[in-house]
Amino acid sequence: MAVSYKKLWKILIDKDMKKKDLQAAAGVSWASVTKLSKGETVSMDILIKICKVLECDIGDIMELLPDEDTPQT
Repeated sequence: MAVSYKKLWKILIDKDMKKKDLQAAAGVSWASVTKLSKGETVSMDILIKICKVLECDIGDIMELLPDEDTPQT
């Protein structure tokens, strides 16, 4: 499964926040922000810190997408 953080970027736009603002407020590393930007997986701890700062649930910032080459069952 692939991960999409499009919901996170929309929330940042709605809250008029930049990635560097999120990084500072959540206390996460730039490496984690870069991973999020590339759609890579990050630890649950990182996602929880982001959710606390944005006052939202994990499902509000990310979603799992089925792999394109995996047949639906």
